[in-house]
Amino acid sequence: MNRLLRNPIFIAVLTLLLIGLDQFSKALAVRYLMGSDPLVLWDGVFELRYLENRGAAFGLLQGQRTFFLVIGLVVFVAVLFLFRYLSPERRYWPLRLIAVFILAGAWGNMIDRIRNGYVVDFFYFKLIDFPIFNVADIYVTVGTAVLILLVLFYYKDEDLNDILVKRPKKEKQS
Repeated sequence: MNRLLRNPIFIAVLTLLLIGLDQFSKALAVRYLMGSDPLVLWDGVFELRYLENRGAAFGLLQGQRTFFLVIGLVVFVAVLFLFRYLSPERRYWPLRLIAVFILAGAWGNMIDRIRNGYVVDFFYFKLIDFPIFNVADIYVTVGTAVLILLVLFYYKDEDLNDILVKRPKKEKQS
């Protein structure tokens, strides 16, 4: 797995597959949920409900399309940096996988914002009145939660200090 997650072609294909799954699920939501009553999967607990979200989680930052596009580009650059400089050691492969999921989630929602001006959301936990979300949101949320757990419980301080490959500095020529 570690070798695969260091292969740029594999990373690109996995990212595109995840984005494709997100976009496919949103296309299904548009086709079958838009303009109709929610599809109740578990009465009082979980349903599929179409929503056009022009903001972020919990409806924050409504209409800030440019802000979200900039954030998507920043995530892309950060992931490129991570893949360029993350230590190739086996113990860091979870970080590579998390980065792929976060990138796919950010780009999945960015595609919606560019194409539609909003993000299609459709998963709704009615039992706890949780905000409506989508597959891309799951990628970002689960990826971030796993990252926090890894930093708190898996990686030691020395792992975190050595996470990036240290490049030798070039000496100035006299």
